[in-house]
Order: sequence, then structure tokens, then C-alpha cells
Amino acid sequence: VLLYGPPGTGKTLLARAIASNIDANFLKIVSSAIIDKYIGESARLIREMFGYARDHQTCIIFMDEIDAIGGRRFSEGTSADREIQRT
Repeated sequence: VLLYGPPGTGKTLLARAIASNIDANFLKIVSSAIIDKYIGESARLIREMFGYARDHQTCIIFMDEIDAIGGRRFSEGTSADREIQRT
């Protein structure tokens, strides 16, 4: 489910309320914190996050600021830039 809107409109509050209502674990991830300059670290963090969610079912993963990791794709740049695109 994608909740879209300007800051302060209650997206996180809504996700927390849903998690509480269905007795689910709630993981809030700030997407900009996932990005790492070392190749493979971002992918490892994401694998660990989903592994935790799998082990602690039922779980809602709320990814805040998802636009921080989604940029325009390009073929030039460093290997770190390409790693961010793949993640």
C-alpha cells in the first residue's frame, strides 16, 4: 500500500493505527537511512529488515521518505550510484 501526501498529513499515524488494530509489529524505516556508500550494505539492510518481518509475523513495514531512494535512472556515474539504483 502506498500512502502519498505532504508531510504532516497522518500517513505514519494511519499505518501505526492499522498495525495496532490488527496486533501487528510495526517497523518504521526512513528510506534515506538505508542508503549506504558501501556496495552491498543497503541490500544487506533490506534483507535483514524483511528477515526480521518474516520472523516476527504479522508485521507492517512503513518506509518513510521513499522518494529519497528513487531517482532518475542514468547509465553514467560511480559504482556506488549504480548500487543505489539497484537497491
